Amino acid sequence: MSESTMYVTKETFEKMRGELQKMKSVERPAASRAIAEAREKGDLKENAEYDAAKEAQGMLEAKIKQLEGAIANAKIVDTSDIDTSKVTILTKVTITNIATKKTVTYQIVGEKEADLKAGKISAGSPIGKGLMGKTIGEVAEVQAPTGIIKFKIEDITI
Repeated sequence: MSESTMYVTKETFEKMRGELQKMKSVERPAASRAIAEAREKGDLKENAEYDAAKEAQGMLEAKIKQLEGAIANAKIVDTSDIDTSKVTILTKVTITNIATKKTVTYQIVGEKEADLKAGKISAGSPIGKGLMGKTIGEVAEVQAPTGIIKFKIEDITI
């Protein structure tokens, strides 16, 4: 995981902390119990259950470490502090694809919150990067696999 700042809402930050707490207080002891139970079943050299339990514990510890890193690098963004004169993190931006005339509204969010079905795109995505810093009326040129797509910024809200 990169050591860059990750912008999140307070709700997402609390969800991440809750998930970490669950991993440490529920899943970690369960993994230790599974290893202990497998160890009691005899010879460790030929004990597939023991190997599987150790591997599961290793994966859990890696997830815990990754989530701890994400929480350490998280920056909570308060929606009341957002400047809507330009596209920034957590703004909702209405854009029109100049070629297709199709208009869509996206909320620019951090990577952890991106969900295209919910209309939330990551600030690090090609479209997110292309829109950042633009103002109403400007045209953003986004490099896509099919070539450059031009989007006109129609509106910026919270």
